[in-house]
Amino acid sequence: MAKLIYSMILSLDGYTEDAHGDFDWGKPDDEGLHAYINELASSVGTYLCGRRMYETMVFWETAHTLPDLPPVMLDWARLWQAAEKVVYSRTLAEPRSARTRIEREFDPGAVRQLKARAERDLTVDGPELAAQALQAGLVDELQLIVFPVLVGGGKRFFPEGIRLDLDLIGERRFSTGVVVLHYAVRN
Repeated sequence: MAKLIYSMILSLDGYTEDAHGDFDWGKPDDEGLHAYINELASSVGTYLCGRRMYETMVFWETAHTLPDLPPVMLDWARLWQAAEKVVYSRTLAEPRSARTRIEREFDPGAVRQLKARAERDLTVDGPELAAQALQAGLVDELQLIVFPVLVGGGKRFFPEGIRLDLDLIGERRFSTGVVVLHYAVRN
């Protein structure tokens, strides 16, 4: 059975975007960090995301056509393109990427079945969709890519009222001050 992983960039005070919806402070400008994120994503065969996250990430569908794209970013584009994508949206009419389907509602039972059938891991991307997966007890691992910045408010990485017991299974520090924390969720 595949694992469902919640992996995102966040501020030290626990936000994935600030009060204005900005997350430019979380761009992995460090090539080593970007390569490590690629390494973490190499086990992923399916991305589960909401419409807003999908609209941000669909850039990678054609990023390989940009001139002078750094190799580490080209590697990320290839990972994205090779994976299946499930987009949860009530408003998106059609996908703008290959290997993509749209679901109108998040169905925990369907995600359990997807995990049971999958040969490669899945990620849940975006804090609102991840909140549903966390509350349904579907998340097996957390990958927190913590940037050394306080944004003071915005969209939280974790939903209100969630309690999880975790085991630290990995950590990596970068010269930029970014720390990647990798936890297994105790069942």
